[in-house]
Amino acid sequence: MLPTITPDKIDLPAGTILKFPGTLADYEHLLKQLGDRSIPRIRFRDNHILLMSPLPEHANEIDIISDLIKALLRYQEKDWQSFHPITLRYGKKPGLEPDACFYIDNYQAILGKRKLDMSIDPPPDLAIEIDVTSFTDIEDYIALAIPEVWIYKTNELHIYHFTENHYIETNNSFIFPDFSVKDIVPHYVDRAWQVGSSVALREFNDHLQTVF
Repeated sequence: MLPTITPDKIDLPAGTILKFPGTLADYEHLLKQLGDRSIPRIRFRDNHILLMSPLPEHANEIDIISDLIKALLRYQEKDWQSFHPITLRYGKKPGLEPDACFYIDNYQAILGKRKLDMSIDPPPDLAIEIDVTSFTDIEDYIALAIPEVWIYKTNELHIYHFTENHYIETNNSFIFPDFSVKDIVPHYVDRAWQVGSSVALREFNDHLQTVF
């Protein structure tokens, strides 16, 4: 199946990445054309437009990682509001589409909002990217100043903290300081592939009850 991009239709086979020159106006037009569709993903970088259609592997991994985060938040008795995926924009600047994001400390500030504008709304506390067919540049997130960004790639979790207008990679999470998420996440993502997501999540919940 070949990619299809017309004024009325955008259709990309799973795993496809298209990169072509474009302007911010072109990006705006494509955003409007896509509307609320979550696929394909779109990004504007260095006067180029990237369109990405994730593989099933991508969807499975973001689901289990999101479920693990929710389990940890429940264990910590914290409330949250999550989105995946969502386009985050600062005014008219090009947006980003993390695979998932979580409002935790600021979750009450965005309750009931159907669309978010980073020029007036607080950024998420956590954004997550799954790199299977695509490549996430952490520098793209500087404009949004999201406090913590996770990038999961080739069975490894990379954790980035925003500080002094740049991101630094670290081994620990500010959000879950009592948990080794850098080890937990890859282990249970792998378990999900082996035994299924629901079984892996039950194992993780059992682990929380017996260890902590």
